[in-house]
Amino acid sequence: MNTDYEWPLWRTTRKICGIDEVGRGPLAGPVVAGAVVFPRWFRPDDGFLEQLNDSKKLSAKMREELVPEIKKYALGWAVASVEPDMIDRINILQATMLAMNNAVESLPVLPELLLVDGNRFKTSLGIPYTTLVKGDSKVFSIAAASVLAKTHRDEIMAAYSTEWPEYGFDRHVGYGTKEHVRAIIQYGRCPIHRTSFKLKQLGEK
Repeated sequence: MNTDYEWPLWRTTRKICGIDEVGRGPLAGPVVAGAVVFPRWFRPDDGFLEQLNDSKKLSAKMREELVPEIKKYALGWAVASVEPDMIDRINILQATMLAMNNAVESLPVLPELLLVDGNRFKTSLGIPYTTLVKGDSKVFSIAAASVLAKTHRDEIMAAYSTEWPEYGFDRHVGYGTKEHVRAIIQYGRCPIHRTSFKLKQLGEK
């Protein structure tokens, strides 16, 4: 992937921030957002970052190898998470918006334009933004944000797996796999489960 999408925008905008989230769908764990700003006119020519893509299309090993490269070349980067109790209080959509805004506010530089993966975004930051469906496979800075968010969330879920090994969080990272649902039926929910996400297998509506 390259910065062809950002290139014409850099003619009038110096600091462009890519934003993406990971973890809207799982039954457990936080929703995590990443935000990345690359230097103006950045080109990943003949470098490892040319392999950057939507995090879902990359192996775990490739994502882990890309993280230090992203951080090395980025003008600024940040990740932010919203925990399950907050997700249950304000719903997953609002929690996702909150994580994205918190990631932007945590950046060491102030962006002039936000490029957000998806088709919905809400902010009170006063920064212009554009939403892009499948932006993580089209826009370099969004793809970088997706990799940072994905690796950060995977690390969180791996840590939770040591605390609650019976659920297998290190394998399914909280998604509703058959293994995960069976564990919930057998052991009940643990503190990082989202109680607002109902399971028909438990007769919940």
